[in-house]
Amino acid sequence: MEFTAAQIAGFINGKIIGDPEAVITGVSPIERGETGHLSFIAQDRFAHYINTTACSVLVVSENLLTKDSYTPTIIAVEDAYLSFQVLMNLYEQMRERKTGVEEGSYIHESAEIGEKVYIGAFTYISEEVKIGKETQIHPQVYIGKNVKIGRNCRIDCGVKIYDYTVIGDHCMIHANAVIGSDGFGFQPSEKGYTKIPQLGNVVIEDDVEIGSNCSIDRGTIGSTIIGKGSKLDNLIQIAHNVKIGEHNVIAAQAGIAGSTTVGDWNMIGGQTGIVGHIQIGNKVRIQGQSGVNTSAADGEVLYGSPAMNAGDFRRNYVHFKNFTEIINRINILERNAKEKSNE
Repeated sequence: MEFTAAQIAGFINGKIIGDPEAVITGVSPIERGETGHLSFIAQDRFAHYINTTACSVLVVSENLLTKDSYTPTIIAVEDAYLSFQVLMNLYEQMRERKTGVEEGSYIHESAEIGEKVYIGAFTYISEEVKIGKETQIHPQVYIGKNVKIGRNCRIDCGVKIYDYTVIGDHCMIHANAVIGSDGFGFQPSEKGYTKIPQLGNVVIEDDVEIGSNCSIDRGTIGSTIIGKGSKLDNLIQIAHNVKIGEHNVIAAQAGIAGSTTVGDWNMIGGQTGIVGHIQIGNKVRIQGQSGVNTSAADGEVLYGSPAMNAGDFRRNYVHFKNFTEIINRINILERNAKEKSNE
């Protein structure tokens, strides 16, 4: 697709400085710009690229502009970062969407498939499944019985969705995620560990995005819930009966153990581990690689393992890294004190 600078400016209510007919054939990161491409500058530390980039058109925050003319065509906006997001969303919507059923897929006769749905090759759709209109099911997806998938969702290649899972509207599940597998539940006995049947399901509410290779276990009894608007990065483990509220963001390689409740608008850093059966409040921020083993109140900022107040952790870390030296100094003081007492 090709656009002119004037067309792009129209989408984001921008002001053009330069050639309004400059043609855009692609996008580039500002550090590796190419002729005919569009990029953006939203921060002062990248402002020097305005004069050196090979990009033909730049979307730039107004506060970074200091001249009346530049080599590339400039589209001046209040916030270049947000404006570029708008453009990327528009581009995504304009891309051609597939429809229809490809060869090699299996759809049970009792399944209900909405209008303008795409089902890729070698996908298996079980009995009593319902798929909303305009949803995209890519190749090699497995969908178990009685699964409900809403409107305008995207299920990428290799995703496995177990029985009775419920997925809302406008959700994205990336490649090889597993939704609704058995929770890790065993009862110890003298003879070993007896498996506890996992009879619940997973409920994913509207506007949720789940990264590739995530695993979300179904509830033992009841549901594991991912709340509206939450975004999960790749390689995340959500255990059985976890309840994640609305608009949470969780970075890669985090794990949340069973029956923990997470509130709304939390930010959980990568490689964070959260134990089971605790409550995380609202607007909590947990720094990467933290180990959370107690409940957290609203608004807390946690860091470390075991996690504590982030400010306290940073102050204490000054002493942690000098611990050997501190011990040596204490030993010297004790030795000197002992020598004086023996005089």
